[in-house]
Amino acid sequence: MTGKRIAASLFLLALLTALPSRASDSDLIEQWYAAVLAVDLDELANLLADDASITLDDLGVTQSKSEFIASMDEWETASEGATIRHRIEADQGDTTTVLACYDFPANDILMRETFVISDGRIAGNRQATVAETCDSY
Repeated sequence: MTGKRIAASLFLLALLTALPSRASDSDLIEQWYAAVLAVDLDELANLLADDASITLDDLGVTQSKSEFIASMDEWETASEGATIRHRIEADQGDTTTVLACYDFPANDILMRETFVISDGRIAGNRQATVAETCDSY
């Protein structure tokens, strides 16, 4: 094989190897929202890296994995009857930014959430309110 063919083969291999990881990041985020909505503590524990941090900008709070999972009791009551719609806004390296509409029975809220994904798990999640309604979603 010539040097050009080897380089082309290596480039193609690298490209094909990278494609599934982008899809798996999207799948991981899908699983995240499903687990949050279902308050599936076991799934959330599986999705989050052991040293994960969850930052709630509006509250000025950063939680560890165990603190976040422990707080889900309150979320379970607050999210009864809710749905979550989301779409990926940007995907750069290990960071994916998502626009998420949390539709509650009495109101909705639009959030921007940033996920840092490492080794197939969520290493970080940062959440901030964009609007008090989802009208612009």
